[in-house]
Amino acid sequence: MKVVIPRKIPNTGPELLKSEGFEVVMGPEDAQYTKESLIEMVKDADAVIPLLSMKFDREVIEASKNLKIISNYAVGYDNIDLETASERGIVVTNTPDVLTDATADLTWALLLSVARHVVEADKFVRKGEFKGWSPFLFLGQDFVHRTIGIVGFGRIGQAVAKRAKGFEMKILYHSRSRKIEVEKKLGAKYVGLEKLLKESDFVTLHTPLTEDTYHMISEKELKMMKSNAILVNMARGPVVDEKALIKALREKWIYGAGLDVYENEPEVPEELRKLDNVVLLPHLGSATYWTRSTMSKIAAEAIVRYLKYGEKPWNTVLWKEH
Repeated sequence: MKVVIPRKIPNTGPELLKSEGFEVVMGPEDAQYTKESLIEMVKDADAVIPLLSMKFDREVIEASKNLKIISNYAVGYDNIDLETASERGIVVTNTPDVLTDATADLTWALLLSVARHVVEADKFVRKGEFKGWSPFLFLGQDFVHRTIGIVGFGRIGQAVAKRAKGFEMKILYHSRSRKIEVEKKLGAKYVGLEKLLKESDFVTLHTPLTEDTYHMISEKELKMMKSNAILVNMARGPVVDEKALIKALREKWIYGAGLDVYENEPEVPEELRKLDNVVLLPHLGSATYWTRSTMSKIAAEAIVRYLKYGEKPWNTVLWKEH
């Protein structure tokens, strides 16, 4: 059976598939696809390993007549039309758990970078502008004993909270459901979104993109935040109203922001790129050698388990009895 990987991923997955007797067709690392070229690439595949940036909508899925499983190379799966996949009896899997720590670590990298002006200060030194220690040079925000508000308290949100304990921070969280046992373990407190925004010095976003979370953070919410607060988005770009955020940063409603995702990714508005009080990353949440390699292996294992052995993968997002 044929497995199509439209864009090159680490070899752990492709090599596993080959060793199990699958034909593997993999595109180059820098492959870019129109919808038409993506359809052409996957049309005779039994299985596909797409990237999050590849939209598997109804047209793409229905063009793949033999398609039995979509093994998404990501923890999110908002790039896949689950309704169409369900109608066609196609199994959908993702790569959960493995990228939790890498994403939580990068959340803190952004928090620290914004709060302590790491990027601005680096540019300052490189330009030869550092003339010696100064009592007012790049003053930033403290973390110890401050309040962090975590929106979305799944695996990644909880991992961010664990790290916050090291800073002896007060931890607030907002989620679709309370997690009482986790609250006890981490000393976290469940609150409504409005209270979280008003009381937090740092706000981090880790929610999936749904109808309910689209533009969850817009002008109204940004105006609720403290003027010295920092917002970090590690969820999905459209969770934040980008135009409202640009206005908030420009007019100093909040202290700063750190973004790993964007509303119309990979497009990043020029207005955002010009601002000094925001740190911008190119969607690096899971970008460590170990994490990306393990994601590749997990994506491949799901295909082997289902297509070769007829078993349900442990990381199933969509399953239909066959």
